[in-house]
Amino acid sequence: MRERRRLRLGILVLVSVVLLGAIPLYFGIRTLSRDPVFDTLDALDVPSWAASETVDNVSGSRWCLQDCRLRERTVESQRAPEETARVYEAALRADGWEPWKVSLCPEQPAKGSYTCWRRDELTLDLWVREPTCVPPPVSGEPAVPPSPAASPAAGECAGSLVSVKVRNAIDDERTRPQPSTDPSLTGEDPFPTVSDDPLGELTPSPS
Repeated sequence: MRERRRLRLGILVLVSVVLLGAIPLYFGIRTLSRDPVFDTLDALDVPSWAASETVDNVSGSRWCLQDCRLRERTVESQRAPEETARVYEAALRADGWEPWKVSLCPEQPAKGSYTCWRRDELTLDLWVREPTCVPPPVSGEPAVPPSPAASPAAGECAGSLVSVKVRNAIDDERTRPQPSTDPSLTGEDPFPTVSDDPLGELTPSPS
């Protein structure tokens, strides 16, 4: 009887130790794997119709080892770009973001509404435009660039598409002094247009 009690007590202690260690470990791994910037974006006070089919991508190091962290989010909205842009801009202001008037915003010509924002050590690019009838990107895979011939189809491409890019201000080249090179003197544009997408392709998250 004494041996059985000791065995039961030992098993109970072992289970307790495992549970007490596993629970903090689980939440610790979850915290490290989830970027807090996405939690901030989730907390934006936007209506449900303006935040559906959310796709997140992340690259770089949170501690800026070699490359700083880059967060990218694509969201579908059920209403027009103008109304969608208004609710997102109001939500950003309410959350402490300030409009950032800076050159290279956008870095490339963009259709729709393109605005830049700053808060603390972060910069944010908000691009709201009409959908392009291209299937939304799958999480973890790069977005398919829209075809120049793609045009919104009635009933299928209603609403708008929202793209958000958040970077560390220290890693955003627009926070640094910009060269004042005159293209007429050098014969070339120091900021040539590479593509039609001002945000560039979404970077796949590491597997």
